[in-house]
Amino acid sequence: MRIVVVGDVLLDVDLSGDAGRLSPDAPVPVVDVAAVRRRAGGAGLTARMLQQDAQDNRSGVSLELVTVLSDDDAASALRAELAGIRLVTGPSGAPTPVKTRVRAGNHAVVRFDEGCGAAPVPSVTEEMLQAVEGADVVLVSDYGRGLAANEQLREVLERVAGRVPVVWDPHPSGPEPVPGVAAVTPNFSEALKASGTTQGSASDVIRAAADAAAALERTWKSKAVVVTLGERGALIHHQGTSAELPHLVPAPAIGANDPCGAGDRFCSALALALGGGTTLGEAVETAVQRAAEFLGRGGVSALGEDPEPTQLHGPAVDALRVARETREAGGTVVATGGCFDLLHAGHARTLSAARRLGDCLIVCLNSDESVRRLKGPQRPIMGEDDRAELLSALECVDAVFVFGEDTPEEALAALRPDIWVKGGDYSATELPESALLRSWGGQTVTVPYIPARSTTSLAAALAEVG
Repeated sequence: MRIVVVGDVLLDVDLSGDAGRLSPDAPVPVVDVAAVRRRAGGAGLTARMLQQDAQDNRSGVSLELVTVLSDDDAASALRAELAGIRLVTGPSGAPTPVKTRVRAGNHAVVRFDEGCGAAPVPSVTEEMLQAVEGADVVLVSDYGRGLAANEQLREVLERVAGRVPVVWDPHPSGPEPVPGVAAVTPNFSEALKASGTTQGSASDVIRAAADAAAALERTWKSKAVVVTLGERGALIHHQGTSAELPHLVPAPAIGANDPCGAGDRFCSALALALGGGTTLGEAVETAVQRAAEFLGRGGVSALGEDPEPTQLHGPAVDALRVARETREAGGTVVATGGCFDLLHAGHARTLSAARRLGDCLIVCLNSDESVRRLKGPQRPIMGEDDRAELLSALECVDAVFVFGEDTPEEALAALRPDIWVKGGDYSATELPESALLRSWGGQTVTVPYIPARSTTSLAAALAEVG
């Protein structure tokens, strides 16, 4: 699969450090810069994400970035940050945009923009047009710098959209998408502005997004409009389905501090999935999940780093991150564990009781292989992904950590909870995990067990009915 990213690039610079004092000149924080990090932004960030996907998960995927570059020092830095990606470029005719963010701890303090004013529509080279013509999937990452407005390029993009998937990530300062693209992906505010739709109330997001998507699909003549809604997920409106209900894909709850880059991650995952032949609905589900995972692992600040050794399942959040952030805030981390194969009232009471003991509840969940070793070849009744998703949907559960061993000791050693909760009528000292919890000052407790509520009895009752 040959993926071509088309769009404007910019240079992102992050200055990060601690701010423990105010300036004597003015009541503003003084940030002691400890680290300076440069990275490609705009379409460059999207291309870097796709390159990482290709290296991690795909074979036979090639990537090209079609863009324009200046000849200044910032452009030289950009080329260095894009090393390893095949660039097909022309002259930009404008300074390289540079966005410098200053962060103190986990909080953004200020951003400086240089060279980010209006730019002329750049010319394109024959090599740039040929690269787009030969693509199997195209992602237009428009950052309002004029490349997407080039008429020659637009003619080629419209022609290509008739035979391969084209995903168009629009910008408020950019042109309309060309007709016939597979999906246009405005965020909520962009969709409202482009369509002229008004939001009636703060809670009227879904209706306003649906109205805007329907209007934009007609105006832009695209096959679909996908409005991204941040923590709510994404709303899909298909071509020719104005009489049908829009489709909403909910997002996992991840509680990210910095959403920067989430839109680029969404679009890159969407393009990759569509290029692989999946349906639009399946591709959007994948894209929503990838964007949540990206933010859960730290977003752009953690881009290129090895992810923490934990698994995200469906709407589950990063359990290690939840535990770490709860401790950093001075809270109490509570964990419990089990197979949770067919949720029942006994589970709900145990989980609810456990959550009341602290500031977060992490469920250590036996994997399918672990359940089979413990319960026999006929179990589990539900796979680990479904079990994790059901647990994550409970209000009292903050995270799920899937482990493959017969006992949760390794999971507990990674999470280091303050309290380990088990439901049962035995003494806490009889649990093998108790000694492990004591090694870091943790405590094992039990909560009331409900004999009449069990997965075994429930499964037996279902078998009789069947």
